[in-house]
Amino acid sequence: MQPIQTLDEFFTRSGGEVSLYHMGRHVVPCPRESFAAFERGELAWPEPWQSQARLAIVFRLGDMPEPAIWFLALPLDEQGLLVPAQRDAFLNRLLETLGRNVSQVGREETADVDHLMKDNPLAFTPNVTFQATLNARATYAMGLPASQHLEPVEAYFSGQLSIDWQALGLQGIADYVARLETPDDATLAQQLGSLPAAVIHSLCYCLEHHALSAALASALHQRGEVAAQAGDVETLCACLRAVGNTDSAEIGQWYGLLLTDTAACGPDVLAAMAGRGWRHLEDAQRLPLFLQRLAEDKRTDFAAAVRDIALIPRLRLPVMMALRDAPAGSPVQRRLALMMQHSNA
Repeated sequence: MQPIQTLDEFFTRSGGEVSLYHMGRHVVPCPRESFAAFERGELAWPEPWQSQARLAIVFRLGDMPEPAIWFLALPLDEQGLLVPAQRDAFLNRLLETLGRNVSQVGREETADVDHLMKDNPLAFTPNVTFQATLNARATYAMGLPASQHLEPVEAYFSGQLSIDWQALGLQGIADYVARLETPDDATLAQQLGSLPAAVIHSLCYCLEHHALSAALASALHQRGEVAAQAGDVETLCACLRAVGNTDSAEIGQWYGLLLTDTAACGPDVLAAMAGRGWRHLEDAQRLPLFLQRLAEDKRTDFAAAVRDIALIPRLRLPVMMALRDAPAGSPVQRRLALMMQHSNA
């Protein structure tokens, strides 16, 4: 039998139930075949974050009573490909702990599985919204019931129950969003204009992991515009993030209009676009304008932001071309010259 060389091979050989989720830019399902190709060095990681492939592995081996979850941050090289050394070290520890015959894993061995994450350089702890979103998506995908916090959230967003919004649990909001169907979607869109800003923020940070309906995306656009007019940058950025995963011409146009408005494009707005709405930057007009705004603002870390978005496979070539084509003497060219000076120092 061939030795196990990747985590995907380990889980295949073990016969366990496994689900993978991206945990970097969005909490979205990660196909097993994509992860397998990434581990073989055939595929750049689609959603890199801080030069890492961040993912959650939700799995059940042998007779484990409850699924276990590993949060792993695998290091990437400058091409967005796996740097395998730490993965290999973790895999060796895993095989030594569970034994090489992973298809015969029993309760005693699986009791040791969670201990593998102790002092593991690949382990990380997602923020609370990412954890709540993962729990909501995973339980929904496995046909398990939502948390006890869902019912009051449903009643609140449908307008059926007038309760103190501070009593709403984040897990309940994440469960609500994961189970959002079109009729509820339309009701929620109608409610957006009257919701308190704090509720909008929590709701948006859960919505950003999902592709939204046109009606809901449009309502978030309108709420974001109201926030922009009021100088409420936090709510504007929350709305920008919430619609970032939604393929909509209206949202692309909104991003474009904000980028043409120098007063609107501070570091927080640019970070919201790059972090959650990078798909809308895959555009011949918007991407150069984004880079220009980034370069013009002295408060931004231009080099770090460019490296970050250039690691996204879909943006790598467009970013390189936009940088190459930046006019001589432009803010982008000046920032690039500074980058070169620092790299040569």
